[in-house]
Amino acid sequence: MNVAVGIVAQRDNKRAQTLAARLVDTLEDGVSTVVDDATSAAVGEDGVPVGSMADRDLVVSIGGDGTLLFVAREVGGTPILGVNLGEVGFLNAVSPDEAVAAVADAVETLRRTGAIDGRELDRLRADGEGWTLEPALNEVVVHGPRRGHGGGATIEIRVDGDRYAESHADGVLVATPTGSTAYNLGEGGPLVHPDGDTLVVTQMAASDAMPPLVVDRGAEITLAVSEAETAYAISDGRNRRELEPPATVDVSVADEPVTLAGPQADFFEALEKLE
Repeated sequence: MNVAVGIVAQRDNKRAQTLAARLVDTLEDGVSTVVDDATSAAVGEDGVPVGSMADRDLVVSIGGDGTLLFVAREVGGTPILGVNLGEVGFLNAVSPDEAVAAVADAVETLRRTGAIDGRELDRLRADGEGWTLEPALNEVVVHGPRRGHGGGATIEIRVDGDRYAESHADGVLVATPTGSTAYNLGEGGPLVHPDGDTLVVTQMAASDAMPPLVVDRGAEITLAVSEAETAYAISDGRNRRELEPPATVDVSVADEPVTLAGPQADFFEALEKLE
């Protein structure tokens, strides 16, 4: 079986590009490799857009968690193996020294079984009237025109149709267990173990705040925004939709998860690296 592998290196990171070139050289026999177009010149190979790697058997992300989030947005359900060049590495479990061996093991598994071992991570879908954001691996945020004094909005939170809270706030954040360690944590939300079948709803600087709420992963969360000239729905800090209040955003688990291939990060060890 010929195995098709895509390799994405963190932009403008020479260490990541060097490792990408090493992987291309190592995986030559019986493996079809492509690199992303931003890395192509550094490794002396033709490059392709990351989105075109969705038809590969495996995509290797070399960088921090932000690089993996970007790759996940582009390749959807294609298995991703994360090599960690960042500080913490909740998503990227493989060290640079272990990268060649980990990718080779994944390729051998694909050849032998036609599939790859991995852990599925939920993503969030945010919908409004006539629009849908790209799925979020970490969180969906709905906020007013800007953070801080005078920039919020009134946001009502409903879970499966039942009202939980309504307050003037900078915003409201809905996070997956994966995203609980990111923006959610900075806003005072709880840590959730990655094996938890849950979502977290956290208000951001609310004037009449309720505690962060942990709900079942199957819950339908509705955020109704009012009393603001404009507002935004944002997926993983990148994909953005401007809203014209009054507006409603529905958040639920997306149909297609992200599959993390290879060794998995040690959640509690990664927590020790948080400042």
